Amino acid sequence: MSTMLLELGEGRRPEDRGPELARGRRRGGGGRGASRTGRAPAGAGVAGSSAAAHTPVLAGELLGLLDPQAGQTAIDCTFGDGGHARLVAERLGSSGTLVAIDRDPLAEERFQALATQASCSMRFIRAGYAEALELLAREGLRADIAYFDLGMSSMQVDTRERGFSYSYDAPLDMRMDPAQELSARELVAEWDERRLAHALRDYGEERHAGAIARAIVRRRAQAPIETTLELVETINSAIPAPARFAGGHPAKRSFQALRIAVNDELGQLERALPLAWALLRDGGVLAAISFHSLEDRRVKHFLGERARGCICPPDLPVCACGRVPQATLLTRRSTVPSAAEVAENPRAGSARLRAARKLPAAQEPSA
Repeated sequence: MSTMLLELGEGRRPEDRGPELARGRRRGGGGRGASRTGRAPAGAGVAGSSAAAHTPVLAGELLGLLDPQAGQTAIDCTFGDGGHARLVAERLGSSGTLVAIDRDPLAEERFQALATQASCSMRFIRAGYAEALELLAREGLRADIAYFDLGMSSMQVDTRERGFSYSYDAPLDMRMDPAQELSARELVAEWDERRLAHALRDYGEERHAGAIARAIVRRRAQAPIETTLELVETINSAIPAPARFAGGHPAKRSFQALRIAVNDELGQLERALPLAWALLRDGGVLAAISFHSLEDRRVKHFLGERARGCICPPDLPVCACGRVPQATLLTRRSTVPSAAEVAENPRAGSARLRAARKLPAAQEPSA
């Protein structure tokens, strides 16, 4: 077994360190160290301890679609606690290679623990997955497998001081990379009402986005909003009483939206999907587990576009566009957890898995 560690967190240009939303902004936030494990639902509201047991979501289904083989190269774009990576590494064997990516520095500790046990070659890159995949592309790496387990991890939400959850009071932070400049505290303190409302509406699909944004601006004019509890109280004050618990916790969508904005999660995903696809060899598989519709729609559209062939009008007798499929879908519809898995791990309830296999150039998909 050989192990290589590579960090992009140190020595990077300032514009490369954080998401695009953080560029040019001052340092902020009140979070501290953290750890990651299996992915949690988008809203980040389940309380627990940082020692909570790790349960990788849709593990059997993901392995079945990826079908890792001895000697292959795999890219785990969202390593976290390494639950899926551990299972993949077991299949790769001593001649295989696993490249693990994560921007949370404590994921390195989990990686180190796995690297001492795995027989395959292991490499860790600490960065957002878009930046890490760009690095791998420059290096000329070719992979047989690439997969994403999107959203925040259970260890992040369960580590209270990270400020991801609305279920307990903590500094308002939400950074997946604690070295990043933009935090939720800074966002809530500095974004104007219109920008806040757009973020809550676009990233949280929050119907009361305007009222919540106004309430945030009013409250921060009196005193800074620095903790999760203060933010929850502000959100509650803006939502009509009958609607507060009609669809779960009233702060769920707002916390999701702020977390996505702080970490530029959708921007990262849109950049990363084509990068991961380009790194795949012919016959390689790309898979993604999503936990809310904003992610799942992007994955579905990306894979669907690559599986699409001729786009000529149906009444045209001969194809004039010359377009051929680049992929064959391995999941016509998203794969969801079984009832037994959801009963054992309620956080898996919103998970959706999609995957596609890369076709050789100009090859039609098999029937």
